[in-house]
Amino acid sequence: MQQLQMVDLKRQYQKIKPEIDKAIQNVIDNTAFIGGPDVKQFAGELATYLGVKYVIPCANGTDALQIALMALGLQPGDEVITPSFTYIATVEVVALLRLKPVFVDMDADTFTMNIDSVKSAITPKTKAIIPVHLYGQCVDMEPLLALAKEHNIPVVEDNAQAIGGTYTYPDGRTVKTGSMGIIGCTSFFPSKNLGCYGDGGAMFTNHDALAEKLQMIANHGQKVKYYHEMVGCNSRLDTIQAAVLRIKLSHLDEYCDARRAAADYYDKAFANHPNITTPYRAPYSKHVFHQYTLKLEGIDRDAVQQKLAERDIPSMIYYPVPSHKQNMLKEFTDANQNLAVTDMLQDKVISLPIHTELTEEELSYIAKNFLEVVEQLRK
Repeated sequence: MQQLQMVDLKRQYQKIKPEIDKAIQNVIDNTAFIGGPDVKQFAGELATYLGVKYVIPCANGTDALQIALMALGLQPGDEVITPSFTYIATVEVVALLRLKPVFVDMDADTFTMNIDSVKSAITPKTKAIIPVHLYGQCVDMEPLLALAKEHNIPVVEDNAQAIGGTYTYPDGRTVKTGSMGIIGCTSFFPSKNLGCYGDGGAMFTNHDALAEKLQMIANHGQKVKYYHEMVGCNSRLDTIQAAVLRIKLSHLDEYCDARRAAADYYDKAFANHPNITTPYRAPYSKHVFHQYTLKLEGIDRDAVQQKLAERDIPSMIYYPVPSHKQNMLKEFTDANQNLAVTDMLQDKVISLPIHTELTEEELSYIAKNFLEVVEQLRK
């Protein structure tokens, strides 16, 4: 058995090596490294896949979130509702733009934004809401969008961990994650379900004027070269990454299926264990398992991680310090705020390896040893 990885990009590459090598060589042969035809083609193909009018590629997922907020015209001091239990980029861009992050709690089952917590956090200063589709599970968007519409607040979806996922509305209509808010954002970091071989990101929207503005901001605030109409930034998806992403987009659904199959194996192995809570799969969300994240009850989580490492099994804690406890954001923390579920998740979650190349032998080894470690620590 090969050395276990949280994400095995090498084996994934070996399976699609001829396609990838040909696509990269074509870019090199044409020497159109910035703004080459693959960038436009990828944007069109991803727009078709997501069912949106526009995809605007950019340099990374953090830029995507920042540009989205810039395009909404928010002003310093405006409030943006965001979960605390998320990767720091979601909140970092809010602070960077001199906006005020307002932290809300999570749902204890889905690990996504608690809608009642959002409702309590809305004030006249609330100018945006950022739901995060965490670990590959979609936020319950229908009630969130209804709440946002009631208060005329734009919703910017952080879809960095759930591209390929779907949401089912109460009426049975199914849509792709990232396509429901006024803007959706994603990252193509190599470990993502749709990842490139470097950095990359994109924004999605169905709004004509907003798409133009997003494109301009990502390109130094210009529509015509050297004529800059607004303050922007330099955020481009390079052509080699776009070429890689075009290949991998054609495999995205099979990648998501492989992740779900691995999650199914883990679920069965850990079912009904008194100290292990397997990931809840909300009926409205087709989970794509960017991470397979468990809750441990009555067990020293850090000791579990250490003992797994001794058996050459990697694991990760996403996230050991939520945003509202980070030093960089302490000015935005309300000492009286109760984020009980966030605090609980910080202490109890652990993620096991999950990726597209896991074999049954590897899954069996991970599950067997995980159960053995948990049993040892129960005694």
